[in-house]
Amino acid sequence: MSQEIVSTHWADIYADKIIREKGEKELYTCASGITPSGTVHIGNFREIISVELVVRALRSKGKQVRFIYSWDDYDVFRKVPKNMPQPELLATFLRKPITLVPDTTGRAENYARANELDVERILPTVGIECEYLYQAERYRSGMYCEGMRTALEKKDEIRAILDEFRTEELEDDWWPISVFSSFTDKDTTTILDWDGEWAVTYRDDETGQSETIDLRHTPYAKLPWRLDWPMRWAFEGVDFEPAGKDHHSEGGSFDTSRKMVRVFGAEAPVSFQYDFISIKGRGGKISSSSGEVISLPDVLEVYIPEIVRFLFAGTRPNSEFAISFDLDVLKIYEDYDTCERIYFGLQEVNEKRRAKEKRIYELSQVGEIPTEASFQIPFRHLCNLLQLHEGDIERAIDTLGEMSESQRERLTVRSRCAWNWITTFSPEDFRYRLMRDDDPVIELSEQERKAVQDLAALVEVMEEIEEAEYTTRLYDAAKLNGLDTGDFFKLVYRILIGKDRGPKLGPFLKTCGREKVLPILQRY
Repeated sequence: MSQEIVSTHWADIYADKIIREKGEKELYTCASGITPSGTVHIGNFREIISVELVVRALRSKGKQVRFIYSWDDYDVFRKVPKNMPQPELLATFLRKPITLVPDTTGRAENYARANELDVERILPTVGIECEYLYQAERYRSGMYCEGMRTALEKKDEIRAILDEFRTEELEDDWWPISVFSSFTDKDTTTILDWDGEWAVTYRDDETGQSETIDLRHTPYAKLPWRLDWPMRWAFEGVDFEPAGKDHHSEGGSFDTSRKMVRVFGAEAPVSFQYDFISIKGRGGKISSSSGEVISLPDVLEVYIPEIVRFLFAGTRPNSEFAISFDLDVLKIYEDYDTCERIYFGLQEVNEKRRAKEKRIYELSQVGEIPTEASFQIPFRHLCNLLQLHEGDIERAIDTLGEMSESQRERLTVRSRCAWNWITTFSPEDFRYRLMRDDDPVIELSEQERKAVQDLAALVEVMEEIEEAEYTTRLYDAAKLNGLDTGDFFKLVYRILIGKDRGPKLGPFLKTCGREKVLPILQRY
């Protein structure tokens, strides 16, 4: 009896760690979240999908899991992103909560909600379903009043923790809560006093006005980030939440929060550090506030949802990698197809590799795991086929022979991505179209004309003859007419697609087919 191979996939390893460290529970809570201060980019998505993959791993072990995603939309609007219309209007809302900032794109009731909706609408496309928590709503409803009072009661303990991680100690007049002014809606306020119960008095630093608010009922108070995060871990009972390497750096917010959460009567969740993602050809960290970002919808223009998941499922979270829009796209599709062939036993590998690829394939699927492999056509070949049919996906697929309805549906999605990549991102020398009757003909010498005519005669019978004979006659069309093979092939590409180079000529002629190639060659 063969020994069962234990999964070594990082998501399963962390699921085991959560169970081991948090003990057996009826319900495990896994969390993620972000401030919707701008376009939610593919770097932010790494955290969301990293959590979701661990959620799947826990569920595959028979565990009940709550997957929460916090929108930190009670954060301050600090900077106007470059990609927003009416920047002058937006600038008047600086220092106010982002839920009060208008959406100048007209997509939603406010700026934060527009960014939230962009994500909430697209995540199901890649198989991610979670429970959204809106922090502005929760703070304003008084849900966190106990947490804020705890922070005030344990002010000195909190100050000592924060000072451990600071080069200069906090000022004597520091308070562990912040207040948005009811007069201006800005956070430019100073706490003056707390009565030891629920009343906090503050001053608006712009207007000079003062006011006393009740933490149980005010919509204006909140905890600063390094207290807010651990307070919510305690409030929600979070068992797992990863963070980027900026938060996980020594003395970063995770180090602070790991100690701070005990102030709120809980322990820190299991976590890991995930690395940044770059875009091939662009350096540096992606930033929402700059407005120059690649979002999940941008990536889905080129990659099918399963491959988007595959990119993250197949890479350890602490490894930096690039999302490519160049010729690497061909290899990424090829890698996914190899993974699928291994899963369905269509490609033989050793048991260890099979177990690894099988788990990656399972975690890459959006819904139920398919019962059959996709119709396996190399992505490069699919691109050639689509260009031959000038982007007509239905006609291109019809040339490929029989396939199931499921395979056709999946190939249609892949073809849309392929055509988007060809027309938007592929290198210029990768693109082509077959010449038409109204395109000018090339001047040929007598030798060249005879070689082209010999090639036309070959094309006429190429579907009936053996591969070896086909290849011999293809080269003979040049050699028997005294032409260099390279020069002749270049000439054929210019006749067929108006370029000096193109896809490998022998297979290309067959892919094009007699009906498309002969009329072009017969112009000569």
